[in-house]
Amino acid sequence: MNPTPRVRPAAEGDVARLRDWACAMALETEHKRLDPQTVEKGIRAVLDQPRRGAYFVAERGGEAAGTLMLTYEWSDWRNGDWWWIQSVYVAPQHRRQGVYAALYAHVLASAQADDAVCGLRLYVERDNANAQRTYESLGMVDAGYRMYEAATPR
Repeated sequence: MNPTPRVRPAAEGDVARLRDWACAMALETEHKRLDPQTVEKGIRAVLDQPRRGAYFVAERGGEAAGTLMLTYEWSDWRNGDWWWIQSVYVAPQHRRQGVYAALYAHVLASAQADDAVCGLRLYVERDNANAQRTYESLGMVDAGYRMYEAATPR
């Protein structure tokens, strides 16, 4: 029997793993190679400045099994914050074992307990049917938006 995942805030000791998982996720889902140094700096920026967001780690049997990051978006329409779920990754050996469900349940309970939060959102690659089925099985619905971007060179 698999142990029930336990969710905790990420800490300094998780940075290397979070970096590696972010790089693996980008390659796996979007076929993009990320610069590990840039990713690590980005993770540290969140840990050092909580206004930017928060990382959570799910553990099974004391072993880190998956992660997600939250960022915040103010909604004037709702006078509240949307919590955006980002950087979702579950290690391959822990997939389909309730790791993401535990992370989502933790975040959802936290959002429901905070009157300043109006809901949860995430974006998913249009061809990632497995992820879409997972999100829908947890009660999330397609919000009907398309995402556009204009990257600025750095």
